Amino acid sequence: MAQAFVNSKISPGKVVVFIKPTCPYCKKTQEILRQLPFKEGLLEFVDITATSNTDEIQDYLQQLTGARTVPRVFLGRDCIGGCSDLTALQQNGELVPRLKQIGALQL
Repeated sequence: MAQAFVNSKISPGKVVVFIKPTCPYCKKTQEILRQLPFKEGLLEFVDITATSNTDEIQDYLQQLTGARTVPRVFLGRDCIGGCSDLTALQQNGELVPRLKQIGALQL
C-alpha cells in the first residue's frame, strides 16, 4: 500500500516532496520551492501524516532512498535527499538548471 502510494506520486517532470507539516526542515524546503515559478501541477507537497500508514511510507522511503526522514525531495524520479541537499543545490546555483532540465519550471 505504502509503496503504491509513494510510486503513484513520483513521476518524470514533477517535483514531489514528502513532508510532515510540523517539521521545520519541511517548512524550509517548502519556502525554497514556493519561490520558484513552477508550471501548474508540477510541484506537490505530500503530507504523509494525512495518511493512515505514515510509518510504512517512511519505511518505503528508506528502502527507496536510504533515509526515512522527511522531507524527501524528488526531482522527477530522482531523490535528491532532504532540506540540506536542496539548500546546497540552491546555493551552488544547480537547483534551477535541474528543475529546467526536467521541465518543471515556467521559462
